[in-house]
Amino acid sequence: MKLIDNVTSTVRDDLRQTLHKGSKVSIAAACFSIYAYQALKKQLDAVDEVRFVFTAPTFIQEKPSKQQREFYIPRLSRERSLYGTEFEVKLRNELTQKAIAQECAQWIRRKVHFRSNVSNQQIQGFINVDETTYMPINGFTTVDLGCERGNNVFYFVHRTEAFENGRKFLNLFEEIWNDAQKLQDVTDCVVESISTVYQENAPEFIYFFALYNIFQAFLEEASEDVLPNDLTGFKQSKIWNMLYSFQKDAALAIINKLEKYNGCILADSVGLGKTFTALAVIKYYENRNRSVLVLCPKKLAENWSTYKGNYVNNPIAQDRLRYDVLYHTDLSRETGTSGGIDLSRLNWSNYDLVVIDESHNFRNGGEVSGVNERENRYLRLLNKVIRAGVRTRVLMLSATPVNNRFYDLRNQLALAYEGDAAQINDKLNTSHTIDEIFRSAQKAFNAWSQLPTERRTTEALLKTLDFDFFEVLDSVTIARSRKHIEKYYSTADVGKFPERLKPISLRPNLTDLDGAINYNEIYTLLMALNLSIYTPSNYILPSRVAKYIDLTHNKGDRLTQRGREEGIRRLMSINLLKRLESSVYSFRLTIERIREFINTTIEQILAFAGGDALLDVQEADAAADFDADDLNTDFFSVGKKLRIRLADMDYKSWLHELEQDAETLKLLSRMVADITPEHDAKLKALIALIREKQAHPINAGNRKIIIFAAFSDTADYLYQNISGFALKEYGLHTAEITGSVDGKTTIPRLSGDLNTVLTCFSPRSKGRDVLMPGSGAEIDILIATDCISEGQNLQDCDYLVNYDIHWNPVRIIQRFGRIDRIGSQNCCIQLVNFWPDVDLDEYINLKSRVETRMKLTVMTSTGDDNLISPEEKGDLEYRSAQLKRLKNEVVDLEEMSGGISIMDLGLNEFRLDLLDYMKKHDDVEHMPLGMHAIVASTPDAPPGVIFVLKNISNEINVDQQNRLHPFYMVYIGQDGSTVCDYLSPKELLDRLRLLCKGKTEPDQSLCQQFNQATDDGKNMSAYSELLSEAINSILDAKEESDIDSLFKMGGTTALLSSISGLDDFELICFLVVQ
Repeated sequence: MKLIDNVTSTVRDDLRQTLHKGSKVSIAAACFSIYAYQALKKQLDAVDEVRFVFTAPTFIQEKPSKQQREFYIPRLSRERSLYGTEFEVKLRNELTQKAIAQECAQWIRRKVHFRSNVSNQQIQGFINVDETTYMPINGFTTVDLGCERGNNVFYFVHRTEAFENGRKFLNLFEEIWNDAQKLQDVTDCVVESISTVYQENAPEFIYFFALYNIFQAFLEEASEDVLPNDLTGFKQSKIWNMLYSFQKDAALAIINKLEKYNGCILADSVGLGKTFTALAVIKYYENRNRSVLVLCPKKLAENWSTYKGNYVNNPIAQDRLRYDVLYHTDLSRETGTSGGIDLSRLNWSNYDLVVIDESHNFRNGGEVSGVNERENRYLRLLNKVIRAGVRTRVLMLSATPVNNRFYDLRNQLALAYEGDAAQINDKLNTSHTIDEIFRSAQKAFNAWSQLPTERRTTEALLKTLDFDFFEVLDSVTIARSRKHIEKYYSTADVGKFPERLKPISLRPNLTDLDGAINYNEIYTLLMALNLSIYTPSNYILPSRVAKYIDLTHNKGDRLTQRGREEGIRRLMSINLLKRLESSVYSFRLTIERIREFINTTIEQILAFAGGDALLDVQEADAAADFDADDLNTDFFSVGKKLRIRLADMDYKSWLHELEQDAETLKLLSRMVADITPEHDAKLKALIALIREKQAHPINAGNRKIIIFAAFSDTADYLYQNISGFALKEYGLHTAEITGSVDGKTTIPRLSGDLNTVLTCFSPRSKGRDVLMPGSGAEIDILIATDCISEGQNLQDCDYLVNYDIHWNPVRIIQRFGRIDRIGSQNCCIQLVNFWPDVDLDEYINLKSRVETRMKLTVMTSTGDDNLISPEEKGDLEYRSAQLKRLKNEVVDLEEMSGGISIMDLGLNEFRLDLLDYMKKHDDVEHMPLGMHAIVASTPDAPPGVIFVLKNISNEINVDQQNRLHPFYMVYIGQDGSTVCDYLSPKELLDRLRLLCKGKTEPDQSLCQQFNQATDDGKNMSAYSELLSEAINSILDAKEESDIDSLFKMGGTTALLSSISGLDDFELICFLVVQ
């Protein structure tokens, strides 16, 4: 008898002496590893036969039931030890397992029989060679052979000969081997499993195998409660089947987030169809018998109402959606009706889901104002709808959820957790509370925004934000850019975006008349206006103010009547500029309206001679004079007409100012009176543009043009002057839509309602043939205000004109988003911008001068000493920079937002990708680690290897920077350079998906080249070197981020973990980019 201690002598060395040509080997062990075969390859190849018994059920046929799952997991690990146990990681990291597995499988086919214990009886492990026995043996692995230490304190093995007890073991083995009740033959299963190691893998399989390992914990946690339930039948709905694959991904992710976190922000870029994605989510909840409210700006209400109406022009009428549609401004109303709903009787608290379109309108959070502590819209939404009554989930839609502060995002998210941070802190997997996370993110952003321009890159910002912030975004937001969709989804499924031609910028004069007025002269006169007609409350005598206190307070969001009047006055001052830029016609109308308003008031004052006259303070004609953005402010939705006794006013001062303004306006009116359509240079430039487009279309046969104007007056003017000319000269029909009244069209007897007009203008995208069968009505020129600048798909058109440049650059991009859409039939699209005839810097300065001047007057009347807040100043600078960019290129919203973009951060779509795959396949569970696939390189993906690794040293703490911990992904170029390091998991997973998805078969020619280069996997030294480089890149990046963390709030990661090298990692799989 001999005692082997596996330190000074090992079982492997002893077996090398014992095994010889013609030996018969019998083994009973818990598991078998190809690396144990490799350790004794020379000797085992020479033996006659090997009989192997798995001492516990392994590779047996029946599939485990749910109850057996706990027993199944250890069985799975026994089966997986074929490809190396946890202690043979080092061997697997040499990347030669493919060659070893191939040789091992050939050997098994020739010489080995495997049987597995199927009884509940224990069998002790041993190895018998001829008449020599080694015991106890746990498994047939390199640890049991003594090549690796494993986690054993000691591992003694006895060797006995036949004359001792060896023969007894052999007899026992023979008895069990022939007992069909106890054993089942599993040789074929073992060979099949080992062959998976050396078979060529499809790239798509490797992608899902990587996801399975990285997100396995998510699969275990994913309860049916928070995942979309297919049984609701919403996947059979019309809306679901109209969605592109990226929209389906978003809809499923939204449902998951709404159930788990109670809220979600969908911030996909302009033109990616957020409305349809939201409709699929609404359908899901309605199928579950939930009640849904859609809150949207007034101009989008028609759009939302169409999708639930039983109308012929509703493409999803068969889904019978039944949600309610209300305006944002309805939150401030107590009475009246909106869209047929009686607001005084509405049970606001009974909605299970609220969908807030354009949710950035709620970004400023809640405020209470006035003596009666009136709540603003945000608080009313929070208290009336979300906190009260049933549990309300909140879905927010916005292409711009962040303006220039991260707090914008926090305020919107707070709606989902009812303003109570404790509700969401428990659900988030973060180390700080949500308030701390946003505070530190805002601090990081403020510091970043102070950096010089060349260093103010998105990467620099991402590096300063911490892990928790990304975790929050990943949990509750979905944001994909146009570039992201183009890059990571197959364009065969989605269709292409059209190519954007360089924008055409035009700067016509005001008029072609000699010696006529120009922009600058008008600007000078505008600066002289007081517009005190809008602020009568300022002239109430101090001794009489008490009489009017009720009238002059409590008018809504932080508004006294005086503040409200100042707001309207400030808006009107800026508005005069906007209307001048829009058209001389529109400007003239406004001047006349204000002049008339002033003259009427002057007459009232003059008629008063110390008597007891009451002055009815009129309102500005909101609908006529203001654009859609201005009308969405609370100035117009709260407050009543005010009646002031002239005896209580310093009316003489007021009269003096009114008379001054009346004179200035009279002069202005005279100056622009002779600019008729015949002498309107801007109108002439537009007509020339239409002619040019008809003569040289940019896409063959496409004659369509959309012309956007900020004001309905300008739209009316253009329709009057273009419709006749276009019909007469080119046979083109024109339509006008302004949102306030029904549209106009040159097609006789065609209804002027919004949907009919848009359907005839964009027949393909709006499905005219289905909605208006037999109608050939075709509109080619559409003149519109911003009532259609959001939420409409008009991609039949390829030419968009901004007749006036909107002050908010986001609006310009949103307008362009009507034709710049996925799936467009046009090869290219053109944007044309009309600019005022002044130098751009001068123009932008002028805007800020007007805004500053109005702020000054607000200051003097309200005691507000904050001239222009840093935020507003930043906003002005930001708009200037963006307007300059828009002169030369079409910018994406996410590129514009001055660096804040929540795109490209979330990992949820990968989790849902995996879930979907796991419903149809279960092959990834059984597969060995260390597999690879091969794909061809592309311009975006240079030759190299993407490694997916797992950190296996237990003492390591969660690295604050790596969101996939303990998994690490690295893309190493063929030359050893790092293409993408482990700190960008989103980018790496995106790249992996793009390279693999849809490739369901291995590329045989690439595999052949790879096998030749590596001698069928025997010589993997080049790839082993790249694996070492990958590990080094993790160590380098970690060291760098540790040093950075020393200077950041929230503690350092420098002391948390000590990764030392290759032995700390296990190779999960790798993708060779050839």
